[in-house]
Amino acid sequence: MADLGKDRLGSAGDDFYEALLAAHKGLSFQESAALNARLVLILANLVGDPDTLKAALDAARETGRRD
Repeated sequence: MADLGKDRLGSAGDDFYEALLAAHKGLSFQESAALNARLVLILANLVGDPDTLKAALDAARETGRRD
């Protein structure tokens, strides 16, 4: 299983975050949610490992509960 806490983007993470925000600019809440869903499915297909994907879901859900 992948180390989900490891930062693999480094400073490029800021660039990705800006691109993500730009992709959502001007979208309604529903359109933004649909974009996120499509992005998750595209990235899940790229990862391709069900155990890693389940761990990522668990980590995202737990992180959301602490915020």
